[in-house]
Amino acid sequence: MSTSHKQIILGAFIPSAGITGSSWRHPSAQPNAFQDFEHFRQLADTLEKARFHALFFNDTVNIEPDLELIANGPNSVRWDPLVLLPALALTTRHIGLIATASTTYNEPYNIARKLASIDHLSGGRVGWNLVTSLGGGENFNRDAHVLHADRYERAEEFYDVVTGLWDSWEDDAFVQDKASGRWADTDKLHVLDHHGKHFQVRGPLNASRSAQGYPVIAQAGSSDSGRALAARAGELIFTAQHTIEQGVAFYQEIKQRAAALGRDPEHLKVLPGVSTVVGRTQAEAEDKYEQLQALLEPKAFLRSISRFASLGFDLSQLPFDSVVPLPPEQFDTNTHKSRQKLVFDLIRRERPTVRQLFNKLTAGGHRILIGTPQSIADDFQAWFEAGAADGFNVMFSGLQQGISDFAEQVVPELQRRGVFRREYQGTTLRENLGLPRIPNRHAGRRAAARGVSV
Repeated sequence: MSTSHKQIILGAFIPSAGITGSSWRHPSAQPNAFQDFEHFRQLADTLEKARFHALFFNDTVNIEPDLELIANGPNSVRWDPLVLLPALALTTRHIGLIATASTTYNEPYNIARKLASIDHLSGGRVGWNLVTSLGGGENFNRDAHVLHADRYERAEEFYDVVTGLWDSWEDDAFVQDKASGRWADTDKLHVLDHHGKHFQVRGPLNASRSAQGYPVIAQAGSSDSGRALAARAGELIFTAQHTIEQGVAFYQEIKQRAAALGRDPEHLKVLPGVSTVVGRTQAEAEDKYEQLQALLEPKAFLRSISRFASLGFDLSQLPFDSVVPLPPEQFDTNTHKSRQKLVFDLIRRERPTVRQLFNKLTAGGHRILIGTPQSIADDFQAWFEAGAADGFNVMFSGLQQGISDFAEQVVPELQRRGVFRREYQGTTLRENLGLPRIPNRHAGRRAAARGVSV
């Protein structure tokens, strides 16, 4: 695959809790950052000045039940990304803003309306991270969490309803003819009238069509069901891969799946997650990493890993330098299937000690890259040129210094090599990602019937 005409896409992951893990204990951490909008505004400003394509926020709708983890970390409270995005839309001008809004415990009409509105507010810079929830049924009139297969079945239909609602109005429906008093051309208003297994939604949407046609669709599932949804609907594909070989295999598979569905593979941008620790020298980078690791409470973190990956045993009860037992041959979970497989594959491939696994999983299972601006740029360029990535979702802990280090050291090195842009190319997130504006399906059909392209 030639990448001579392409450049790396950079997204930034910022936890909606403001800061993650034990980073809040770092001497440079701002007190009460998790409550302070100014913290998020400053991060967005730094990333925009560095010409990042997008800023991405995760979300959950429940609290970790382990009281020790609640006591030791900030992740029991977080901002609703659909509240953060409108505020950031008014304090930024170019960077894309992507919010997680789960299909499991939301309704399509509300999500369609909010995202269309925020897309107008931002001038066309919004993306939707289309995912299912890993938990939270107890907060939504349920005794238990929705099963994985049912969650993805609902997600597929949820996507159909949301995009159908986004096409309620054609782009030129609002004629606003003052002389005649005619506000809208009702021939260009379309009632969805959806009747499915999970949803009955008549429509139309009482919001005008999104500035981008549709907000950019991000998708972060790598299970079989997640890949199927990504191939069908995703435009930014967030994934966790640990080796270039794994990255190439995933990249090729997801684009082949999309092509088989009639999509242009270039309209899917694959961004593996990677957590970076930057130093002017390798020794400085490693020292920064060790400082962060020293802030973690090992037993609580290991217990969290064991539950998150559904290991079937508790790592916190094992000696720190013992080899991690092999996981079972047959395994399953109703939470994070793709991350479970990643951890199980890592254990089988590398046979790590508990200490080594602890160090590898402090970024939630994503790759951790510790080095100089030059070595990190080398790594990014190698993945990009090998066809393992269109770019990277850089996982930041929320520390201002970590983001500044990357923006001020790694970005200039990538720019010097000509693999990352120096200016924003367009005004919308789609334009800056090289993605097409989505035409209204009804206008397209009418034009096709007349033999006219839109």
